[in-house]
Amino acid sequence: MEFWVATTFTAALFQTWRTALQQRLRGLLSVNGAGVVRYLYGVPVGLLFLAAYCLVTGQRPPAPTQGFLLACLAGGVAQIIGTNALIMAFGFRNFAVGTAYSKTEAVQGAVIAWLFLHEVLTPVSIFGIVVGLCGVLVLSLAGKGLHPVELARATVQPAALAGLASGLSFAFSAVFIKAANQSLPQQDLILNALTGLVVMNAMQTVIQGAFMIWREPAQARLVLSTWRSSMWVGTLSACGSACWFTSFALAPVALVRSLGQVEMVFTLLFSRFYLKETLRRADIAGLVLIVAGVVLVLAGR
Repeated sequence: MEFWVATTFTAALFQTWRTALQQRLRGLLSVNGAGVVRYLYGVPVGLLFLAAYCLVTGQRPPAPTQGFLLACLAGGVAQIIGTNALIMAFGFRNFAVGTAYSKTEAVQGAVIAWLFLHEVLTPVSIFGIVVGLCGVLVLSLAGKGLHPVELARATVQPAALAGLASGLSFAFSAVFIKAANQSLPQQDLILNALTGLVVMNAMQTVIQGAFMIWREPAQARLVLSTWRSSMWVGTLSACGSACWFTSFALAPVALVRSLGQVEMVFTLLFSRFYLKETLRRADIAGLVLIVAGVVLVLAGR
């Protein structure tokens, strides 16, 4: 198994776990508050990862360039928007379906990476992405029917719009993350990825934290008082992001995001066994299609 495949699977698991914990925090925190804890409590963990890697390899973090900082800023803002949109989607439908809408990110990411990074996929991989998207649609439209009229109605619902916006934002974030990695002079792509993680999370903490204090000052106290739960969200976020950043550094963004659809497998498991939500037959059908899509993406690599 290629290393980027392993890190992508691991990233998907950590992200699903973190999002499930973040969803539970929504009972205590606002959208912005639940988003801030991801970055605030993730910075120390990211620094720990970076320090450990430098200690083991005997290297120093690369000096940031202007292009690196701008790419981190753009990627960080896009990720904040995507996270907030995803949390908003949860408020309209359940955890599994809210995430499903955002998983159109795989298709959106393939198009954006093709346009901006000139990444080209094989026909088999493209077919795998389409199959995976069909699985996402089955999950998203469960109980609504799949004919064109129902599909059109579903895509204008608040949950769909929030999920699509989330997917688009995450797709752009992935492209900027890869651009940040490539703008550093250091040849060690993993070291670049960990450096980008720390810098971007620090920027996100300042940006969304300042916005939260301005608009929702009471949330600042809650973010700190819920540290026992929030620190796990930050820890899992840093672990997942470290894996995502590494995968983006080692493989095309489109393939990483397409393989990342395996997150839906973990999402359904968390939805059923952690959040105690009921799964339907359509959920299982969508799950099968997503897994088939992942297999095709890997086969076309």
